[in-house]
Amino acid sequence: MITPTTSSDPNIRLPRNMTFDVDDWTILARCWHPVALTRELGDQPLGVTLLDTPLVIYRAGENIVIANDLCPHRGVPLSMGKGDGQAVACAYHGFRFGGQGKCIRVPAHPDSSIPGKLNLRTYPVVERYGLIWTSLLATAEDITIPPMPHWDDPSFQQINCPWIDIAGFAGRQVEGFIDVAHFAFVHTDTFADPDNPVVPPYKTSITQDGFEAEYRSSVGNYPIGKADKGRPGFEWLRHFRVHAPFVATLEIHFPDHGRLVIMNAASPVSARQTRMFAPMCRNFDKDLPLQDVYDFNLKVFEEDRALVESQRPENLPLDPTLEAHITADRSSIAYRRALRAMGLSQFFTC
Repeated sequence: MITPTTSSDPNIRLPRNMTFDVDDWTILARCWHPVALTRELGDQPLGVTLLDTPLVIYRAGENIVIANDLCPHRGVPLSMGKGDGQAVACAYHGFRFGGQGKCIRVPAHPDSSIPGKLNLRTYPVVERYGLIWTSLLATAEDITIPPMPHWDDPSFQQINCPWIDIAGFAGRQVEGFIDVAHFAFVHTDTFADPDNPVVPPYKTSITQDGFEAEYRSSVGNYPIGKADKGRPGFEWLRHFRVHAPFVATLEIHFPDHGRLVIMNAASPVSARQTRMFAPMCRNFDKDLPLQDVYDFNLKVFEEDRALVESQRPENLPLDPTLEAHITADRSSIAYRRALRAMGLSQFFTC
């Protein structure tokens, strides 16, 4: 595997074991990505990886700190250390790091001044939709996190499903989420009808950071076996909003003005590993157990995961001549165009 060590920008520090093309990594590092559920961060530090970059997340009072997961003293991951909700202490020599990644205590020399070189390199943090978001190259003043319809509507229930790890590229996973031709072949154990594979015509509409598509069909979205299947002949509307590079929302229009919104936020751990976050909100069935929602959501995405992990090539071909296409692929084609418009190329270094 190639390990890139240079960038056209001398101020950019690349990961040691980078799996992305250098230019692609730089573009993706300027975007905002989710890295954790807010609820999973307690007093103890949390280790995550984004774009091949190991990060530590910890609480410092009312603030959340995201920094390189490396103590600047002797290179031990801070995620191995201990936290108390105010700071994190390195497991090797007990160095403590507080707000803004500042080193606040060196136990071996408690009365000596602490050099600035011991401070951590930190990244901006935003909490939204029950997720912790960050960017490796953007600043806190340059926040571009995609919107989620109805999340702040008090008539909707907000749900934060557990994340799902996928041994595949984030772009492949997102493309699968917006694909409307696979229902009858992939989701027959959850909601789809194997005898209803036809994809009615639909169009895509280009937006500033991606595209939208409204897809109308007779394919329902109730779990298989649910007694109440809605009105016979009901036309289901699925409204996709895609925000390049790796976020899409799906708003499903149910009978009786019901709405379900699912955000598919694919966080690129590496070029071949994805952590998929799926916050949801709905204005119906709000009294049902959350675990039922978690279980059904997991079952649907597990059906997709098996396909994403088996796709070849592993990356997403952005050259339209490299794969065959049909009319039902309008969303896929629009998505790949949006990625190309960002300047992205091959994604992988090998």
